[in-house]
Amino acid sequence: MAAAEPSTSKIIRVVAALIVGEPQGRVLLVRKRGTRAFMQPGGKREPDESDLDALARELREELGCKFAPSAAVFEGLFTAESANEPGHAVEAALYRIRLLQGVRPRAEIEEIVWVDPRNAGDLELAPLTRQFVLPLARAA
Repeated sequence: MAAAEPSTSKIIRVVAALIVGEPQGRVLLVRKRGTRAFMQPGGKREPDESDLDALARELREELGCKFAPSAAVFEGLFTAESANEPGHAVEAALYRIRLLQGVRPRAEIEEIVWVDPRNAGDLELAPLTRQFVLPLARAA
């Protein structure tokens, strides 16, 4: 279900988390400092870092939380226009995870929200979130 690659000059490769809160089924989204669009938590891999190692590091740095990597479910590789870098696309390895503790904004994260995947209200959403992540959350 990955999108056709947008007509951009550069691909930014990241790993991202689809985090669904129980029991309401809301999806955790974050907004980075100095940006407007909400998206999934995650980020770029360090050299020689696996997807799940990178995701664990990013979630610890950005949200002060942990998850059980053995329970992570790979949802797919998805590509969409970058929300914050014009002329770029984001290619995200997306994992559905369950958090082992609460979250709080840290590092470059300005704001966190839990949204209904069927209706995110008037939030500005990153293209990847709007096109792939919320539809996946609705289908579950």
